[in-house]
Amino acid sequence: MRVATWNVNSVKQRHPRLLEWLDQRQPDVVCLQELKMTDDAFATLVGPDLTERGYEFTSAGQPQWNGVALLSRVGLDDVVPGIPAAPAFGTRDASPEVEGRAVSAVCGGIRVHSLYTPNGREVDSDHYRYKLAWLAALREQIAADDVPQLVCGDMNIAPTDHDVFDPAAFAGHTHVTAPERDALAALQQLGLRDVVRERWPDDIVFSYWDYRAGMFQKNYGMRIDLILASGEVADRRAAAWVDRQARKGKGPSDHAPVVLDLDTAPDGDVGPMVPPPSVGRPTTRGVKLPQAR
Repeated sequence: MRVATWNVNSVKQRHPRLLEWLDQRQPDVVCLQELKMTDDAFATLVGPDLTERGYEFTSAGQPQWNGVALLSRVGLDDVVPGIPAAPAFGTRDASPEVEGRAVSAVCGGIRVHSLYTPNGREVDSDHYRYKLAWLAALREQIAADDVPQLVCGDMNIAPTDHDVFDPAAFAGHTHVTAPERDALAALQQLGLRDVVRERWPDDIVFSYWDYRAGMFQKNYGMRIDLILASGEVADRRAAAWVDRQARKGKGPSDHAPVVLDLDTAPDGDVGPMVPPPSVGRPTTRGVKLPQAR
């Protein structure tokens, strides 16, 4: 069974690319993030194409921002939209709302979560505190379920300094702070294993590259899109890799899909990034993130 997670950064903009990728990689279960549309709009735009390809689907959409979905060709049972104890987020100018950031269902005997963790924006901001509270609620949800689980999605956290192109460039920014990493580690303490890093413990592996400043071409990336598997599922891993090919070409998402093959590996034990970048971990001394320029 092939499971994949992909932040598509707008289904409307990447509808043809999504379908092309589904046809090429033939995943059995797909977790999507950043739909940027309502459930009705998602069903209208891609629903017929997904049904034609044999997928059942469910989503927790939101107009303009956020939104997650699950596609499955191995069953889609006991759908749970959202996180029961998740906090809402609001600003001084808007009432709090529950954002479209989570949906889960049982697919092929495994509870699969498609997640879009809040970004955090700035350290110690209201959105940062919201991120940590959201992750705590997610941990409660996962801890309460005793079925095999896959936690998939854009976690907006790089687990260690090894998962960013230059730790110094990220100093003072979100995604790498101790509280965020501690929250991610608390999830893993429930018995969830990082299948990509477990397979490639010492390799450079990224899943996100900013659109600006030639970050993709320079391989100035981060690994923030994760698949965490409970032990009985992780033991079935035949391959775990990042489909870097999907980040190439015209109008890509800034994220690449992460793929987990269970039991068999149709493409072989490939990875960690396919195809590998033309550069490894180049000298990055003095490099600043585009948003910090």
